Amino acid sequence: MQKDVKINWGIIGCGDVTEAKSGPGFQKADNSNLVAVMRRNADLAQDYALRHRVPRWYDNADELINDTEVNAVYVATPPAYHKYYTLKVALAQKPVYVEKPMAMNFNECQEMISVCKERNIPLFVAYYRRALPKFIKIKELIEEGTLGDIRLVNIQLYRQPLAHDYDKKESNWWKTNPEIAGGGYFYDMASHMIDLLYFFFGNIKHVSGNFSNQAGLYKVEDIVSAEFIFENKIHGTGIWCFTSGIEMDQTQIVGSKGMLSFDTFGSGPIKLKVGNQYKELPYDNPVHIQQPLIQTVVNNLLGIGECPSDGESAAATNWFIDKVLGKLD
Repeated sequence: MQKDVKINWGIIGCGDVTEAKSGPGFQKADNSNLVAVMRRNADLAQDYALRHRVPRWYDNADELINDTEVNAVYVATPPAYHKYYTLKVALAQKPVYVEKPMAMNFNECQEMISVCKERNIPLFVAYYRRALPKFIKIKELIEEGTLGDIRLVNIQLYRQPLAHDYDKKESNWWKTNPEIAGGGYFYDMASHMIDLLYFFFGNIKHVSGNFSNQAGLYKVEDIVSAEFIFENKIHGTGIWCFTSGIEMDQTQIVGSKGMLSFDTFGSGPIKLKVGNQYKELPYDNPVHIQQPLIQTVVNNLLGIGECPSDGESAAATNWFIDKVLGKLD
């Protein structure tokens, strides 16, 4: 695409994630417009378009994809449909920005990457924390040697059950439906944390894990533990429990000179301890939390920047998940 071309976005699947996290970001990013949205329920699609002042709405994805004004598409459906729509958009010769996790499994990711490469179509994935100042600062502290040589990383995420989890008759809660989500909350939430590991430390060469369904509230795993080693010999552990009696969100990075810790899903500060010195670095999340990453996607498409989250980087997270859950040898 040329620098003088605006990126006119269409959204497939204008559900909850698009209300504040992403949708307005396409409208507010520089050189970017949101010109069309699609949802299978026509009334809901029209309602979204009217509330967000989007010119056109559809209840058919093919019509949005083939809209001549739309020159890039955001796939904001649940994971079960990511590959299907990504391939459709790629075959229509339009760039794709797909929600996370990238797909139901690593093999689907590989197929998406392959088709986009064959068609020379850019493929981006919404691991938006890579573009937030808080996590960019953490990466800088690591690379500048503030912590010395990194020795290990440890993740703890504990969540209390949601009301949805107790409702055995709930048929619309897709995040614990493996046929729609691929797995459970581990897919939905831990994927962000795993992606940050790759962002901070590079490739992981070995990962193993265990998982159980302890509480029996739904069909999929509700507790997962993992042990992993990066190519640069950094060791890592993680445990994710979604039926805990307490809430905890903490990642610790330990080096030869000090340690930092942070939360992934909240707005807490970076906590840094080097020697006897301790300080906190506060960061606020933007109102539309995906907007900074969306801006990098737009800039990438216009040839004036690079996006830090593409198909190749995102597929690594699906590989990690599949290895932990025993879905890959």
